[in-house]
Amino acid sequence: MDLPLNIVIGNVISLIAGVFIILSMWVNDEKQAYKYQFLNAFILIISSVFFFSWTGVVTMAVAASRNAMVYFDRLTFSWTMFFIAVSVVFGLLVNTMGLVGVLPIIAIIQLSLCNYYLKTIKPIKISFIVNSAIYVIYFLAIWDISSASIESFTTLVGLVSLARLISSESNSA
Repeated sequence: MDLPLNIVIGNVISLIAGVFIILSMWVNDEKQAYKYQFLNAFILIISSVFFFSWTGVVTMAVAASRNAMVYFDRLTFSWTMFFIAVSVVFGLLVNTMGLVGVLPIIAIIQLSLCNYYLKTIKPIKISFIVNSAIYVIYFLAIWDISSASIESFTTLVGLVSLARLISSESNSA
């Protein structure tokens, strides 16, 4: 396939994945958030192939696996370290994009640690927002415009959802 066609196909697939990342930011239930995070990562594996982003394929496969384990309450410290090690080793081995290719690795380390340590929705939302900001930069750098747009919108949705959550907590206190 040629690059322009791959970019179009990858953007369409990424747009579908974007729906799930937005849903993960909006919900106030930890389990639902991780279900949507899983679906997003799984679909982004496919779009990463079209962008020839092998680091993206590796990190999204790790993210999908990790999110499934969080969803099923199976993520242990050992698994967290395993996912981080796999992401770093294989992510660096297949990185063809220099510093840009390191961004998904940084993002997966950040979110893996948050997945293990954070258990309530407010800090989980904050970790999702930080992760989305990292991915906005990455997606722009690889010309995945639909994902960059969706992640930017997702970050805003996350901020609004976080503000609503904080407001509802202060109103009920």
